[in-house]
Amino acid sequence: MQTSQGNNGLVKDHDLDRVYLEHYDALYRYAYTMLNDEILAEEMVHQVFLKILEKGEPLAIHTSLKAYLYRSVNNECLNYLKHQKVKNAFTLFNVRTAGRQTETPAAALQLRELEQQLRKAINGLPEQCRTIFQLSRFEELKYAEIATQLNLSVKTVETQMSRALKKLRTQLADYLPLILWLLMNVNIRL
Repeated sequence: MQTSQGNNGLVKDHDLDRVYLEHYDALYRYAYTMLNDEILAEEMVHQVFLKILEKGEPLAIHTSLKAYLYRSVNNECLNYLKHQKVKNAFTLFNVRTAGRQTETPAAALQLRELEQQLRKAINGLPEQCRTIFQLSRFEELKYAEIATQLNLSVKTVETQMSRALKKLRTQLADYLPLILWLLMNVNIRL
């Protein structure tokens, strides 16, 4: 595959069509083995090539092109699976706590108020801080993955997470007893 990478390890836009046609079938089969879903496998491969295209500059590859593409598809699939895991856990939490939420009107009201305040506090964070917090807490990405995805240093991600948690603690201090009560009851019943 030296021709598509050229002399300096770069893949240019005009090579991308050829690279796509040469590697699509194998990458699709690889994604399918991870996801066991034809549509999702196709979507993951398309996402990889779309991200390459959106960069708008030649792609510098320090390994082989084939290894880079497989690693990219692997990461895309793993990110999707992590996101699904979070969604499933949230759904399971809602199902398991649905009965308790409606046990008393006061408890239901407190929970709704807590959810509103939490959303308000998260939305009140600066954009980069909020994005990093959401990627970490809701999509369960590691700091290094967030840094790579947002093109930041790991230290910047750590600093932004620290700021986000400090601001959320301050803004939600009045709700701490309710949060602790919910966490203790959820852990007991899970």
